[in-house]
Amino acid sequence: MIYLLCLILFCLGIYCIVRKRNIIKIIIGTIIAQYAVNLFFIILGYRREGRSAILSPNARIENMVDMLPQALALTSIIIGLAFTSILIALALRIYEKYKTFDVTKIKELQG
Repeated sequence: MIYLLCLILFCLGIYCIVRKRNIIKIIIGTIIAQYAVNLFFIILGYRREGRSAILSPNARIENMVDMLPQALALTSIIIGLAFTSILIALALRIYEKYKTFDVTKIKELQG
């Protein structure tokens, strides 16, 4: 059920990227899709009553929480932050040049 909710959240982000005409809403759609992927990574490593390998050296392997998805999520957060900052910088430059965030008006201004 949780995997389905991650898929719905990811589809919502993709919908915002594809259907919205405002650059800011497109950036928000990419952020939503990134967080859906991060949530999916974290859910992959979850185990009920699981223990961290760092805090419990004598625990059995069956109860260990998988740390690889956590590392992937952390890396994805850092890459997503850099990607989002570049998108915002591009959006600000587009606004400085065209005085609008609307993608359709920017296409009309091309000559």
